[in-house]
Amino acid sequence: MRFDGRAKTVDDGPLAGWRAEGRLVPFCPEVEGGLPVPRPPAEIEGGVGGAAVVAGIARILTPEGADVTRQFLAGAHAALAQARSMGIKMAILKDGSPSCGSLRIHDGTFRGRVTPGAGVTTALLEAHGIRVFGEDRVAEAAAYLGELERTIRD
Repeated sequence: MRFDGRAKTVDDGPLAGWRAEGRLVPFCPEVEGGLPVPRPPAEIEGGVGGAAVVAGIARILTPEGADVTRQFLAGAHAALAQARSMGIKMAILKDGSPSCGSLRIHDGTFRGRVTPGAGVTTALLEAHGIRVFGEDRVAEAAAYLGELERTIRD
């Protein structure tokens, strides 16, 4: 579910199979961090990326200037705790999001422009060895999962 309450579903073949096998763990770091749905959009100040937010040198703001950094960080840490408790090695998250973006995020101007970068949750998960893929890279995620499973079998 998006920040504005609209669904943004992905029905890619591998995802449908993983869903049927019970392998997916639905998780929204922004909601887990205490933000409502719907909520105002938010962007990382200056579009610098989630690692800067995790390091405490950037903030996440709404168009009105409300600072929602604390909620984004709480959600990212909750995602990491969930992943660790379940032994999760990879995640498929929503690209473009200030939480979940894996290749691109909005540039912080609220003008619809994107810039290369990762969101807060992605940055935190990857810093702890959990590989993150955007929803448009499911085939790549499936290949990575195959590698993980082969490593476990061998």
